[in-house]
Amino acid sequence: MSSETIHQVVDAARQIPSKVADEVNSELAEHENGADRPTAGYAMLLGTYAAGVAGLSYIVRKQGRPLPLRPDPRDLVLISVATHKVSRMLAKDTVLAPFRAAFTRFKGPAGAGEVNEEVRGTGPRHAVGELVTCPFCLAQWVATGFTFGLIPAPRATRLAAGAFCAVAASDALQFAYAALEKTSD
Repeated sequence: MSSETIHQVVDAARQIPSKVADEVNSELAEHENGADRPTAGYAMLLGTYAAGVAGLSYIVRKQGRPLPLRPDPRDLVLISVATHKVSRMLAKDTVLAPFRAAFTRFKGPAGAGEVNEEVRGTGPRHAVGELVTCPFCLAQWVATGFTFGLIPAPRATRLAAGAFCAVAASDALQFAYAALEKTSD
């Protein structure tokens, strides 16, 4: 191979990342269909989630803990209720608003210790804002944490999940009590 051919191959190889980036950007623009969507920010969040799952999987594997054949139904119920409560608190709780403040703007109270917030910023900041204001979106992250917690520390995980289940039950009782008060008037 002549030195000129080698230079041509090297130059072509240098252009590959640029061509790939151009193609990815073109596909993202076509997907967004003119809307201002933080698709690259979503990809960053997906990468973060995947890295977290991979890291937790590595830790579990290194500890030599066996994975259960299937989840215990009692753990599924416990984690389901706890996931609901924790994701709701993270996304809506008035007292936890400072943790969302970099990504949101206060719109108003939502009742029962919750707030309505709108997402602010662009790109990854906006994508994180969408995540931290959406209890449905956060649930996947929270459930993953509880699920992985059951492997190395089942007692502590069940204890923490149990506390959040108690809070969720207390919330339900508070709403039921308030509804009963209204009907007795």
